[in-house]
Amino acid sequence: MKRINEYKKLFGVDKDIELKALKKSYRNLVKEWHPDKFQDGDTKQEEAEIQSRRIIDGYHFLVSMAPETKAANLEAYTETITNGTIADYQHKGLLLEITFTDGSTYEYFGVSKQVYHKMINAGNLNRFAKRTIYPKYTYRKSKRALEEA
Repeated sequence: MKRINEYKKLFGVDKDIELKALKKSYRNLVKEWHPDKFQDGDTKQEEAEIQSRRIIDGYHFLVSMAPETKAANLEAYTETITNGTIADYQHKGLLLEITFTDGSTYEYFGVSKQVYHKMINAGNLNRFAKRTIYPKYTYRKSKRALEEA
């Protein structure tokens, strides 16, 4: 959740993420912080490189969580959580990352340690996730995919 709020603050996004407003904010920030804007040896050039990477990462992160993006990918997501089974999962902080047998990976934000422990102690991991995790937590598709051995 901290990462989401940090990026929303960077782009001036309040509650809902609108792609049009996000894109406009992204362009303005890139113009302001583009490393080529600064001369070699300028003290702000290094800061601009770091800031521009942060802007690009934040933009891609927020685009993946935008309602338009979720709506466009809803059919594939529904297919995955309905018919797929959990192949692997990791919990760090308030982030739960679930990899499915079809190779897709989703990140769920705000999942507490208590909910995670309930999930791993549940008799049926998939049923618990369908009832408790999928409908209640903000998610995005992760770029990581199931690594085949």
